[in-house]
Amino acid sequence: MYPATKIERFKENVELKYQLFNSIFMTLPFDDIDNTGVLLPLFTDVCEEGFAQNKSPQQIFDSFIEKYQQDSTEQEKIDLMFRFIQYVERQVVLFDAIEDAAFVSLHNMEGTGSLRDIRHKADNQGIIDELRKFLDEFQIRTVLTAHPTQFYPGNVLGIITDLTEAIKRNDLPEIKTLLAQLGKTPFIKKEKPTPFDEAVSLIWYLENVFYKTAGEMAFYIQDTIYNGEHPAHPVMSFGFWPGGDRDGNPFVTTDITLDVAGRLRTSILKCYYNDIRRMRRKLTFPGVEPLVIEIEQKLYRSVFYSQGELYIELDELKTLLHEIKNRVVEHHQSLYLEEIEKLINKVNLFGFHFATLDIRQNSRIHDKVVQAVLSNLDSQNNTALANEYGNLDEKAKLNALLSLKGSINTEDFKDDNTRLTLESILAMRTIQERNGEQGANRYIISNNENAHNVLELLTLFELLGWDKPSVDIVPLFETVDDLKEAGEAMRKLYENERYAAHLKARGNRQTIMLGFSDGTKDGGYLMANWSIYTAKENLTAVAREYGIKVVFFDGRGGPPARGGGKTHKFYASLGESIENNEIQITIQGQTISSNFGTLDSCRFNLENLLSAGVTNGVFNKDKKQLTAQQREMFDELAKLSFEKYSEFKAHPKFLPYLEKMSTLNYYAKTNIGSRPSKRNKTAELDFNDLRAIPFVGSWSQLKQNVPGFYGVGYALSKMEKHGKWNEVEDLYENSLFFRTLIENSMMSLSKSFFPLTAYMREDKEFGSFWDIIHDEFLETNRLLLKISGFNELMENYPDGKASIKMREHIVLPLLTIQQYALHKIRLMKNGDEKDDMLDVYEKIVTRSLFGNINASRNSA
Repeated sequence: MYPATKIERFKENVELKYQLFNSIFMTLPFDDIDNTGVLLPLFTDVCEEGFAQNKSPQQIFDSFIEKYQQDSTEQEKIDLMFRFIQYVERQVVLFDAIEDAAFVSLHNMEGTGSLRDIRHKADNQGIIDELRKFLDEFQIRTVLTAHPTQFYPGNVLGIITDLTEAIKRNDLPEIKTLLAQLGKTPFIKKEKPTPFDEAVSLIWYLENVFYKTAGEMAFYIQDTIYNGEHPAHPVMSFGFWPGGDRDGNPFVTTDITLDVAGRLRTSILKCYYNDIRRMRRKLTFPGVEPLVIEIEQKLYRSVFYSQGELYIELDELKTLLHEIKNRVVEHHQSLYLEEIEKLINKVNLFGFHFATLDIRQNSRIHDKVVQAVLSNLDSQNNTALANEYGNLDEKAKLNALLSLKGSINTEDFKDDNTRLTLESILAMRTIQERNGEQGANRYIISNNENAHNVLELLTLFELLGWDKPSVDIVPLFETVDDLKEAGEAMRKLYENERYAAHLKARGNRQTIMLGFSDGTKDGGYLMANWSIYTAKENLTAVAREYGIKVVFFDGRGGPPARGGGKTHKFYASLGESIENNEIQITIQGQTISSNFGTLDSCRFNLENLLSAGVTNGVFNKDKKQLTAQQREMFDELAKLSFEKYSEFKAHPKFLPYLEKMSTLNYYAKTNIGSRPSKRNKTAELDFNDLRAIPFVGSWSQLKQNVPGFYGVGYALSKMEKHGKWNEVEDLYENSLFFRTLIENSMMSLSKSFFPLTAYMREDKEFGSFWDIIHDEFLETNRLLLKISGFNELMENYPDGKASIKMREHIVLPLLTIQQYALHKIRLMKNGDEKDDMLDVYEKIVTRSLFGNINASRNSA
């Protein structure tokens, strides 16, 4: 018998199990739920039939009430909507748990992209030494961010974990009990989380998933690739943003930053303590047990009796563990050596910091801080640079910064932004003293535009008395224009005397971040991706010219996170013209729980990320580069797409549509993130201040995933009309990078559902604008099928397509209710209905966001 296909395994392990366990869930006797479990499937059927008949959400809901709940009062209708939302939220959790439980059945854990695959390829090709040499320099870094797209409360996370394990065991009594618990447990936070709350939520993943997974991977690499020796440096590292990301978040204070760093240290020490306690039961040998007890006692005091004081230093812990290892090898036949090696690997990976707390602030804030600092220095030195500085050109600004002398104190500044920004620099020094240098050694400047943005920050470090700071300054280039000029900005820095000296002290290594979400918001899908690609090429060329090792850090999970393309495929598609020293990505929201939320998925995705770098740097070094003709075609497509997207963005109804017809204004009310949904406090919506997450999420809630496709169809249609389709096909066939982008866009299209909002085409104000979006969707859909040769979108990922279909089926009632409520709100605000229930319907919209956000698993 042939093995089951992936789609067959999906149907057996996911689809059928969901139908079974959902039927149990729907019949559980919850308090005050009445017959909701019976009515919800009926409502789902009415929704599907109604949208197939071009009915509006209002017509669908009203017809359902007429058929199944006649004579219902307004309050009874509202109560029913809330109960439906509660059920759908929990159905999403159930489906997530079932998919997570089936992960190993659906993925080949030892296949392409795995560590075992890497080792076998290197062995078969006789290049194991080359692989070791590459790994001596290479590293992957995943950075957990707190961008608000999903945050289950801790008790719900615990239920999800237990439910996943029960499903793996097919433990029906336990599954039923957990489903009952799930039905009674609140999902919604009454208050917005603080940045510290967000940090605690994400540290759960570090403690329960990354700690064990990364330790196992590090040991496998040591054991099978390095023949038992430890690598020159860890091949993995981890970053952390909650508590350090100050960009647009006024709730991140110096105390919060220090508290989060303290929590990270306490958490990793607790992990070591738990491991050493388990080892003590095994390492009961003479000469060994006393050392184990010594470590246990010192860790215990550091975790449970410490007020920030350490009773064991990192070097001391490493020395004691190596001494235990040596004694076990020399005197006790290497008994339990594997457990000792795994703990040593974990200590090498996580130190006393667990994950590096990145500090981030916006260059616009820095502009104001620098102005205040210059005024302070002017008053000290009787100079007038503050008045002149803003009018200087770039070269003059760099020269002025070079000549700047003096010192400043944070107490001298009354403005909160200035004082807190300066305090964050001093906080980094404090964290390094407590957690080690890796505790906080990266400062990211978002919205970085010029070289002076970077030199200004270095100058602030020095003015605060931190000479030769042990910190990497990371410019984040986000907009299309900034990406275009990034190479020249870095050239000026490499040629700058002070910054060159700083880089030399940091090993001539420069990390540069490229922001995908804001790039897409600014330039549209194709232009953002192409701009990042060409910026990386330019930045690589400039860095090589000056002997700098450049490292790229991709925002928002890397470009593949925007759709269906695989991270491994994307990074493996980058050639010699883009530096491959490290792969660094942010992961956030649903991506954390869906890609790294379990031991299996975390291992699979971390190994794939590592494999991507190895594939590009060891196995596929001779891959084809884009030809001049292909580059010209890519450039033309990007420019046409940008032209279409810019025209769309400039449409007078663009912002009003988002404000009045989408859920944009409700993201701030969800209490899933501490940050405001826009950077300024003004009532008027400014596109530049709009954060990428609510922007992308609002299109996702509408099921019009504009950020993932708008402009693509237009660009392709121009090539089709101008007789250049063969060149487009050549690009698709021969560029894995371009093909991955097309597949990403396919997923965005697959997650779109325009019948949900088709009623908007009758709207006097926005009908024609809706048609513009829908027409581009249809054109993109037609041409992506044509270029791929598929009959259906995502034909090459049948299990992924089936997963999306089931998720969309689950949330359809919720989306229908959301659109019904939005329509009612517009009627009330226009004076067409009484507004006595306005607050209630706004609450329905806010509550409806959660299930759809979580079901998406990656927004747009």
